[in-house]
Amino acid sequence: MRVYIEKEEKYRNIEFKGTVKGLLKELKINKETVIVTREHELISDNDNLSNSDEIEILSVISGG
Repeated sequence: MRVYIEKEEKYRNIEFKGTVKGLLKELKINKETVIVTREHELISDNDNLSNSDEIEILSVISGG
């Protein structure tokens, strides 16, 4: 699986099978601080991932 982590500004190639929630846990990323997309479409914590996916983990920005 190819994963782009916006906060690190780099791509990682990893072997992973499971849910988005599991991937974030493995990468030690707080799920409350990011959104995850697959092929530029938002996916939820419970969506399953496969090794052929291209994932982007994008930082959530809030202002006030």
